[in-house]
Amino acid sequence: MADEHIQILEFEKPLAELKKKIEELKVYAREKNLNVDAEVKPLEERAGKMRDEIYKNLNSWQIVQIMRHVKRPKTLDYVALMIDDFQELHGDRSFADDKAMVGGIGKIDGISVMIIGLQKGKDTKENLMRNFGMSQPEGYRKALRLMKYAEKFNMPVLTFIDTSGAYPGIEGEERGVAEAIARNLMEMSRLKVPIIVSVIGEGGSGGALGVGVGDRVLMLKYATYSVISFEGCATILWKDATKAAEAARILKPTAKDLFELKVIDEIIDEPLEGAHKDYEYTANNLKTAIVKYLKVLVKIPLNRLLEERYKKFRNMGIYERVEQQAQTAKEEADNA
Repeated sequence: MADEHIQILEFEKPLAELKKKIEELKVYAREKNLNVDAEVKPLEERAGKMRDEIYKNLNSWQIVQIMRHVKRPKTLDYVALMIDDFQELHGDRSFADDKAMVGGIGKIDGISVMIIGLQKGKDTKENLMRNFGMSQPEGYRKALRLMKYAEKFNMPVLTFIDTSGAYPGIEGEERGVAEAIARNLMEMSRLKVPIIVSVIGEGGSGGALGVGVGDRVLMLKYATYSVISFEGCATILWKDATKAAEAARILKPTAKDLFELKVIDEIIDEPLEGAHKDYEYTANNLKTAIVKYLKVLVKIPLNRLLEERYKKFRNMGIYERVEQQAQTAKEEADNA
């Protein structure tokens, strides 16, 4: 993007400075009509190696920083690149139209689908309008209305997750945000059409889960998915939000972590430096995966589809039963 230089991440600064020096050298050579290829080539090779080394060894907090890049594509960006004949639908038919939750009908590879997604803004003005991607109860009720519409007309549902969580304000509590999310979890678990979930940015807490139950869960390479925001976790554990990087490490929120834990089904590749570098590349990869799974899911008999969806979420994660270990240890201590 033309103005992406406005945000250079901390760990990218050495590479950015080297690239700047290379560009300055090229500009100087053009102005003075000099040939500096011999000087530029080793610098460009060094920059390439530095770039590969940086992005090959990213830690959890660095991935969080890429995920939060101001130019990272949002739900409606993917809709524009992946979906044909999109028609947005509005309102929960009870209270209001939540701008943080978007949805509508469209086609992907010729298949009619219902699209539902959490939408952040691209600047301060839009973020205020979209409530920073934090949906109110009416957003989840709008999502459920659209899911039921999809079920009635036998359309698969595609959901896109990008939120730090449901809006935590008092008005959300007054209108029953916990109930709205819980109802979505229940209804999505038994919705009689295929559901594909894509985590495209920040997957935060119950706000993400409110549209996160599906037959397949996909996740972009630099997206995150966690039970709580990293700053919130740090505040609870250490009374210090500045320890968010440590929280990101222990929460294991990255696509690689969650694939190993069987929370997600596939990691979708992004450009090496993040989706903000190439919207089309990322969207094409995501579309290919969605279409692949759609063509499989629509052929599965309904009873089996629902049974497999139930088993999928029951079997998520890796855990150990420690009761027997504790009993054995006690018996050994008693016999000592």
